[in-house]
This record gives sequence, C-alpha cells and structure tokens, in this order.
Amino acid sequence: MPKHSKRYNEVRKLVDREKSYPLDEAVELVKKTATAKFDETVELHVKTNIDYRKSEQNIRSTISLPHGTGKTVRVLVFAKGDKAEEAKQAGADYVGAEELADKIANEGFFDFDVAIATPDMMKVIGKLGKVLGPRGLMPNPKTGTVTDDVASAVSEFKKGKVEVRTDKTGNIHIPVGKASFDSEKLKENIKSAYEQILALRPAGVKGNFIKKAVIASTMGPGIKLDLNTLAEGRK
Repeated sequence: MPKHSKRYNEVRKLVDREKSYPLDEAVELVKKTATAKFDETVELHVKTNIDYRKSEQNIRSTISLPHGTGKTVRVLVFAKGDKAEEAKQAGADYVGAEELADKIANEGFFDFDVAIATPDMMKVIGKLGKVLGPRGLMPNPKTGTVTDDVASAVSEFKKGKVEVRTDKTGNIHIPVGKASFDSEKLKENIKSAYEQILALRPAGVKGNFIKKAVIASTMGPGIKLDLNTLAEGRK
C-alpha cells in the first residue's frame, strides 16, 4: 500500500468510504479536502458498465462544461492559408503545417492540451499517430478536432469543451472545475457532465450504464456520489 502524507490522512478522516453523498454534500466535502498549496483540480470519475473488450462500446466524444474547467487550455492547430489565419484569430496558441508536425516528431514538442486539424492536413500528420495517440492528442472527427470550422473548434475548447473517453477498464475521468470555484458552479458542471455522459450510452450496454461516480480533488480522497441526486434517478 502506498504511504500517504499526514495532510492526506487528516482529510481522509472527513470522508466516509461506505457512504454515497448527495451532490450538495459531496461538493462541500471536496472543497474542504482540497488543502494543498495550489488550486486543485476537481475530477469526476465514472465507472461504466461497458464491455471494454468490444470496440463498439468504447466511448470517445466531447462534452461542454457550463463554467469551463478553470484551466488555461493550450490549443494547437494544423492548418494552412485562410484556415490557419482563422485559427490564429480565434486564439489558437500554435498554428502550422508540416513544420509543426516535424517539430512534434523530431523535437518531442508536446506543450499543448488539444490538437485540431483541417481534413486536408490529416495526410501530413498521419505519421504522428504513434506519438499523439497514446497521449490522447491525435485529432479525431469523433471529438470535433478534425474540422474545417477551426475557429469554432478553437473557441469551444478554450471555453471548456473536454474530451470524454473510456480507459482500458471502461472508466471515464474528466476535470470538472477547480476547488476555488464556488459550490454552485461546481455542482452545475458535475451534473451537466454526468448527464452528457449518460447520453453517450452505447447501444449494446446491458443493465445500468453507470455503476458508480466519484469526485476528488487532485490531492484529495475520492468521494462517492449518490447517483439519484445527479440525474433524477436515471442510471
């Protein structure tokens, strides 16, 4: 078992591991247990009932949080000509074509959180799949990151659009704000994220789609949520 810090052990005492907390209580607890010296991110962890061995049940999409994540999102765009200019005007942090692909491939440049590409650029960045894929950074039509409307895509990700994907065990992990957010904003983000995840239920899933949902701050303990307080009893 990993050793935890004295700080963690103290805040852990505030959380009952066996209890499923109503959303109101859970948010107050997550703020109370976020005692690190930086503004901790609050994450929502969802255990789904998908069969992760079946590719058609794995989820990869995006959702938008009403109050954003509180994080400054660095957006890179692969585009040329007018589309490159549109991306710059929309606030993209890095814009380029072959030279940007070479910088990633040859120099290990990964100082960005989201990569967007126009469809015509996919042949240029196809070679980057092996390095961008494992990091979850490869542009993909399913997440709206392969598009001709680069201005809208850049704007949406800057405002708080986040990728949702199941991991190798069928779980989903997404940021839903900062511990410094006021409680109402955190609750609205969590509830919105949960309901949008429910809407992504694959057709082949049997029984309840979501088994469990937990929130936790970066350095804090997990707090199990009462699903009935998240989406009117739907699971």
